[in-house]
Order: sequence, then structure tokens, then C-alpha cells
Amino acid sequence: MPRVREGKKKEVVPVTRDYTINLHSRLHKIQFKKRAPRAIREIRKFAVGEILNRFLWSQGIRNVPRKVRVRISRKKNEDEDAKEKFYSLVQHLQVETFEKLQTEKA
Repeated sequence: MPRVREGKKKEVVPVTRDYTINLHSRLHKIQFKKRAPRAIREIRKFAVGEILNRFLWSQGIRNVPRKVRVRISRKKNEDEDAKEKFYSLVQHLQVETFEKLQTEKA
């Protein structure tokens, strides 16, 4: 019989973080014509925004960018009859270089 933990659950609060997603390692050995759709699927595991989608497809189906920097903001849902209390807002961040970037908490 599994043990049941008793105690407080972590409370979900609004938060903003910046992530770097390494697409190169996720798209290695994937056919050229399937790279952009696979990149969308891999990022969807985090979340997808329209601007981010345009950036991924900007170089075509074959030449997907190696890395993508995104900011994911968890916001409170103001709708009273909403099913979920929070939603995620995704923004694409333009960076010159990906060297020495850390996940930033705000």
C-alpha cells in the first residue's frame, strides 16, 4: 500500500521565468520535412505563442533555429467561471548570444 503524504500542498502563484530550449538536440536525426512540426511539438511541452510559432517557421520547414529563448508567465485567470485558475503566457525573447544564460525567475 502506498503511503499518503500529509502536509501542505505547494500553493500555485503567478510567476515569470525565462527558458532556453535547445532544439538542436531534440531535432537530431529527424527528417528535414518533419523538423519544424517536431520543433512545435517539443516547445508545446512548455507552451506555444503565435510570435514564437512565426519565429520557428521563419527559416522554413528544414532550417529550424538551434535554440529558442522564451519567457513563460503564469497569470491568474480573471474569468469567474473559468475551469483553470491560471494560464500561461508565452513570449519569444530575441537574444544576441545564448552563452551563459540562466533560467531567470522574476
